[in-house]
Amino acid sequence: MAALKTEQLESHLARELRPLYTIHGDEPLLALEAGDAIRARARANGFSERVVLTAERGFNWSELVASGASLSLFGDKKLIELRVPSGKPGADGAEAIEDFCEKLSPDILALVSLPRLDKSGQNSPWFKALEKGVVVNVYPVDRTRLPEWIAARLSRQKQRAAPEALQFLADCVEGNLLAAHQEIQKLALLLPAGELDFDAVREAVLNVARYDAAKLTEAMLAGDRTRLARMLEGLRGEGEAPPRVLWILAEEIRAICRVQNGIAAGRPLGEILREARVWGDTRQTLVGRAAKKLPRAALLAALEHAAKVDRVVKGVVKGDAWDELLQLGLRFAG
Repeated sequence: MAALKTEQLESHLARELRPLYTIHGDEPLLALEAGDAIRARARANGFSERVVLTAERGFNWSELVASGASLSLFGDKKLIELRVPSGKPGADGAEAIEDFCEKLSPDILALVSLPRLDKSGQNSPWFKALEKGVVVNVYPVDRTRLPEWIAARLSRQKQRAAPEALQFLADCVEGNLLAAHQEIQKLALLLPAGELDFDAVREAVLNVARYDAAKLTEAMLAGDRTRLARMLEGLRGEGEAPPRVLWILAEEIRAICRVQNGIAAGRPLGEILREARVWGDTRQTLVGRAAKKLPRAALLAALEHAAKVDRVVKGVVKGDAWDELLQLGLRFAG
C-alpha cells in the first residue's frame, strides 16, 4: 500500500484498520500523535491486549516471532508494538521482521516504529515487507509550511490568525513542532475562539509571569532606562534563562540592521518591516525609528557586545551575565 502523510491518517482510520502499520521518521510530535491515533482505533476495534517490544542491543528476535504466534490467555485480539530505535535490525532482525509480516494472524495488529531510514534501508527486503502494510511518514514540517501547519492546528480549536501572527508563531518555535504544539494549546487556554489579535498572541506566547522578556526591547528602544533595569531584575528573580533574554535583545538589533539595509536601498518602510518580521504597531514604530536614527557603527558594536554576553552566559569568559545584558540594553537607551 502507498505511504500516508500524517494529515491523511485520520481519514484513513475512519475508513479502515489494516493489520500492519509502520511509523517512519524523526518528528517526535507527529510520531506520537500517529501512534496514539492507531492505538485508539485498535482499542475501539477490540485489540485489548498490548505487547511492546523494543529492539535494542542484545534483543532476542525470537520474542517477536513468539508474540505473533502466541494466543491471548483470554482470546483477546492483540496489538504488538515493535520499536527499532536504531533503524538497523541486523540480519537476524531483518529475517524475523519478514517472517512476522508474512505470518500475521487476523487477531493481531502490528505497529512498528522506525527513525527515518536512508535509501538503502528503505530498499531493504525487511522494509519492503513492512510496506505491504501502511507506512505513515512522520517527517519534519518544512519551515516555509510551518505557518500553514499552525493555522490548521488552530482551526481544530476553532481559532484562526492573520498571516503575520502565524509567521510570528513560526519564528518563535524555530521549526520545533513540540514547542509549536505547546504554544497552540496555550492559545486555546488563554484566548477565545475566533480571530486572534496579533498583540494578544504575542503577549500569550512571550509572557513570562509578571515580567515579559519580549517587552525588554520596547523599554530598550524607547530609552526607558529605569524600566529596562527593573524588568531585567524581575526576570532574573523569576528564574528566566539568560540565553533567551540575550536572543530577544540580539534579534532586535539584527532586525534594526535589516531594516536599515532596506532603507538604504530606497525600499518602502512597511515592506522592509514585514520582510524583517517586525510585527505589531508599537514594535514597528520603535524599530523603524531606531533604524533611521542609530549609526551603523553603533549597531555593529552592539552585536559584538552581544557576542561577548553569549560567551559570558556559556561560561567561556568570566562575568555577570545579567549585568552584561543590562549594559547591552543601555547602549540603546541613551
